[in-house]
Amino acid sequence: MNQTALITGASKRIGKAIAGHLAQNGWNIIIHYNRSAEEAIMLVQDLSAKYPKQLFSSVTANLSNSHEVLNLIPNIVAKRGPFDLLINNASLFNKGYFSETEEKLFDSQFNVNMKAPFFLMRDFARFCKKGNIINFVDTRITTSTSNFAAYSLSKKALWEATKMAALEFAPEIRVNAIAPGVTLAPAEEGEEYLQKLAKNIPMKRPGGVDPIINSIDYILKNDHLTGQLLFADGGENLGTNK
Repeated sequence: MNQTALITGASKRIGKAIAGHLAQNGWNIIIHYNRSAEEAIMLVQDLSAKYPKQLFSSVTANLSNSHEVLNLIPNIVAKRGPFDLLINNASLFNKGYFSETEEKLFDSQFNVNMKAPFFLMRDFARFCKKGNIINFVDTRITTSTSNFAAYSLSKKALWEATKMAALEFAPEIRVNAIAPGVTLAPAEEGEEYLQKLAKNIPMKRPGGVDPIINSIDYILKNDHLTGQLLFADGGENLGTNK
């Protein structure tokens, strides 16, 4: 029987690429989305046409709404049974220096980037009982740069939660994290934007999604790995040598 993965924020960008890769490797995929219903439905249709022997479906939940978060995994398990892999990919990424951050911005970043993954991890352990969890943090967790203060703090907290969950849920559940760096340009920016950012990292080029995909494969294949963080960031976490 094929294994099943729930990927949050899977209707587009990095989440979509992960869904396509896992599907290619025989996984059934549950595509979570919030506002991107059209994209999620199209992705389900595309994957179903490519891999007719696998199961693809979509679920909606606003990850800033506690009620919807707390019902997400119980509802999935009630309908189709336990699944094997939770990927907490969905994130909010909003700018704001520490001194500029209002409560609304702080809460928005922590609700989606930390609180939702926390309770999804808890419910995966409660209802699925075994498998893998992969959390997406950010290479920013290694610095104290404050231009995305609430976002960065939410990702730092998620990394700490990853280690805590890995210790508590072992050996039945492995919990690891991936920290992307210069990966994809924002929707409103072009490739030049990424190239400019990449000049400041050791590898001098954007990574695209391949380093992330390869990191997921490594985590899934290495069944003795838990509580670890893979930097898929071209060495950005190391800082600069200039």
